[in-house]
Amino acid sequence: MRRRIVIGTRGSKLAIIQAESVLKKLRLIAPDRRFSLMKIATTGDKESNTPLDRLAGEGVFVKELEGALADGKIDMAVHSLKDLPIEIPQGLALGAATERLESRDTFISSKGKLAELPPGSIVGTGSHRRAIQVLAYRPDLKVQDLRGNIETRLRKLSENRYDGIIVAAAALIRLGLEKKITEYLPAEHFTPEVGQGA
Repeated sequence: MRRRIVIGTRGSKLAIIQAESVLKKLRLIAPDRRFSLMKIATTGDKESNTPLDRLAGEGVFVKELEGALADGKIDMAVHSLKDLPIEIPQGLALGAATERLESRDTFISSKGKLAELPPGSIVGTGSHRRAIQVLAYRPDLKVQDLRGNIETRLRKLSENRYDGIIVAAAALIRLGLEKKITEYLPAEHFTPEVGQGA
């Protein structure tokens, strides 16, 4: 009997949905193989209250996955393409990219669209790129760091810690939360991350 192929993934609901999607596709093209998922906690997951720019180095969401690959604990890993570091460690390779879902960012708010927020409103995002784009579009707004999985971010918004938040559309679509979207942000003002949605 052939050995089971172990797929590494972060443990968030979104990461598991992405990994299960890949697992289903692998089962279709290799029905004679056995596959399983292994959840791996990363530094970025463990330090969810620390702003990303304060965490040491790149790859805070993938180092542990890369280590598990190098140590032979897993055979492959599934991870959001936009969060991969530019340089992949020697001995590892980007084996494939899934089809891209919606690549744009979204704005979520009970107070209207981003252009309609009163001056001084607080917008939450965990992305330095998004923060810069918000302030270029609306310099009269305040941007505050927002960390955590999608569910945590939505909870923080519902607790009125922010007037609105910006998250990737693909994450909301994969989680079946499209109804939460107030608007899709126009790519001419809010350029998506390279690989976002795959």
